[in-house]
Amino acid sequence: MRFTVFGATGGTGVQVVRRALDAGHEVTAVVRDPAGLPGEVRACADVVQADVMDPGAIEEAVKGRDAVITAIGTRDGRRPTSVCADSTRGIVEAMRAGGTERFVLTSASGLHAGPGDDPLTRFLVKPLVLGPLLKHVFNDMRAAEALTRDSGLAWTIVRPPRLTDGPGNGRYRKAADRNVLGGLSMARSDLATALLDIAGEPSTAGHVISVAG
Repeated sequence: MRFTVFGATGGTGVQVVRRALDAGHEVTAVVRDPAGLPGEVRACADVVQADVMDPGAIEEAVKGRDAVITAIGTRDGRRPTSVCADSTRGIVEAMRAGGTERFVLTSASGLHAGPGDDPLTRFLVKPLVLGPLLKHVFNDMRAAEALTRDSGLAWTIVRPPRLTDGPGNGRYRKAADRNVLGGLSMARSDLATALLDIAGEPSTAGHVISVAG
């Protein structure tokens, strides 16, 4: 497959690029600063330096691709931010202009408490702990999810739990339109595997897929 990955210099994005290349896919990594990519990734991926907020600057990077994956997020959750929403808006506009349909947005399972959560997580941890603690991040992600739903694209929203940088095991659990019971954490490398798998599954279009280790 031909993938375009946004947020490729981040902890999750670089794992997506690596996993895709290892699987023999063709990858375009769109970044602000190519120096943020590991050398082996720069050597194998098609690296495009562009401002994701400018649809015209990224249209060629998404045109003709089988799927576009974004793992863009803020690195400072304590301050108001719109990076997820603004980047999603730019990507969606570029995809529409370029005629590319398959879009996968990385969000977060902490954003919604509901079916699939155990009672402690649903009624205490998410609304009373994570909600206030990560309110700026979650507000941004809600806006990005809304833009994705209204995009008219073949979208899938993927919601992982707390992410770790430790080694993954290549396995993950997933649930459609509900949370994963006991899904408290996940290795970024396993999330990368899940994102690539989901991007290649047309049946997940129009759904929210929760994943966990």
